[in-house]
Order: sequence, then C-alpha cells, then structure tokens
Amino acid sequence: MGIRRARAAETRGALMDAARRLFAERGYLNTKITDITAAAGRSTGSFYEHFADKDELLREMAREMEAQGDSVIDTENSAEHDLSDRQQLRDHVAGGWTVMRDHLGVVVAHLQSAIAAPPESRQMWRALVNQTTEFRDHLEYLRVRGHPLPGDPTVVAAAIGAMLSLFGYAALTAGEPVASDDEIVDTLTDLLLHGLAGPPIAHGSESGNKSGDEPEE
Repeated sequence: MGIRRARAAETRGALMDAARRLFAERGYLNTKITDITAAAGRSTGSFYEHFADKDELLREMAREMEAQGDSVIDTENSAEHDLSDRQQLRDHVAGGWTVMRDHLGVVVAHLQSAIAAPPESRQMWRALVNQTTEFRDHLEYLRVRGHPLPGDPTVVAAAIGAMLSLFGYAALTAGEPVASDDEIVDTLTDLLLHGLAGPPIAHGSESGNKSGDEPEE
C-alpha cells in the first residue's frame, strides 16, 4: 500500500505541475486534459483516477495556492492588521504578489474561466468577494476603530482584489519583467495606501495638515 500510495501521489503531483505550466503558457480555456496528461507523461485514464474534470483539478490547485497565502501572511489575529500602516499593508501586498507569481497558472485559469462564464452567472463578482475576505476583515477592523474608508468594506476589498489580480495577470504574462518585484510591491502599496489612509501631508502645507494640530508659524 505504501508504494501504491507513493506512486499515486507522484502521478497527482505530476498532473498538477503540468497543469500549472500549461495554464500559464496556453491559458485555461486552450488547455485540454489530454494536453495535461501528455505533458505529465501519464495516461488520460490516470487523470480521472484523481480528478473528475479540469474544474476539479483547478479547485485543488487553488487550495494549494490559498494554503501558501495563509503561510506567507501570519493569519493569527490577522483581522487586526492595520492596513493604513504602510509596512503592514506592504507585507500583505508582497505576500499576495509572491503567491500570484508562484501560482500564475491558477491566476490565469481563474480569470479566464470567470470572464468566459455567462454574465448572468455573476461568477466574477462572487470570485472577487470570496477571494478578498481577508482584506474585507482588515477594512472592517479599520472602520470599527473609526477610520474613514473610501466605501463599504466589501466593495473596497473587491475593488482592491480586481486591481491586483488583473494587474498581476498582465504584468506576469508580459513576457519580460515590467519592473522588479520590489518596485511593483512598493508601487501597489503606495497606490493603495493613499486610497486608504489619505494623501501624504505636504510639508508646510496648512491644507495638508491631517493631525488636527495648528500649522507651525
């Protein structure tokens, strides 16, 4: 049984690795199950021993992606992270970017399958809401503390998720680096930060004083 289980795990892993590569290279819609099995060096029958169809394979791949996301950001008391603090926000953006880069095939597959779904299915909106629950919890925490938000936490979180996922898709499939990872993370962090925390205080500007103190003479 030990050898049989090891071989089954090896086959499962080979199929998932092949799917990651092909989804990233060809796209989800253009990849057939037979393409995956050929790239993995496995029979088509072996695929159905592990997955009912391509959608189930994608769900398993997404679970692995989510597990990495949980490990990248410390989720203990994570709802209390203050996203108006630049370093805490940057940690989340950097973690999300790393996960997207490592699981590009899943990012491509999710976006393509959602766009291809009939609009009446509302699949895109449901996916955005489901994939941004952690951001929403952080935003709820800010609102409870009296921090003004640009809008409803669910809507703001979904908007952030849409921007990050579409930008990640575009940048990571550009064929050449559009910028270094650090440059991208810093750019996204500052873009989000000023939307959540307000514009930076202009030095010596009375109108830019956000502290409530009188401006210096």
